[in-house]
Amino acid sequence: MSDAAYVWGTGRRKCAIAQVRLYAGEGGITVNGKPFTEVFTRVDHRAKIVAALEVTEMADKFRVEVKVAGGGISGQADAIRHGIARALVRESEALKPTLRQAGFLTRDPRVKERKKYGLRRARKAPQYTKR
Repeated sequence: MSDAAYVWGTGRRKCAIAQVRLYAGEGGITVNGKPFTEVFTRVDHRAKIVAALEVTEMADKFRVEVKVAGGGISGQADAIRHGIARALVRESEALKPTLRQAGFLTRDPRVKERKKYGLRRARKAPQYTKR
């Protein structure tokens, strides 16, 4: 690990923004001051969060602290994964090809489309009536 006390990375997905800090030491992920298993109850969300650490085999080498805000649970889980991947690359440039291959460094550009006038949502039109 470099001279600093921690390595950081920012992850984004939809409206969620995650500020991730990696500290040297054994594993453990904290999200907004709570264990991540408390915040993310679904198994697939937990798997997404630890995926970047497992692919690079760094799960037991870092303690992860995350501040996440905005969006929903799925967006937050993806934002945390993105932030962890960016922090790992900042820690060691050698991990970049592995994380890039797994698709963890690419920010997902899909966001909610804006509502258009005359429609109920972005694309849903009012029901057509002939008479």
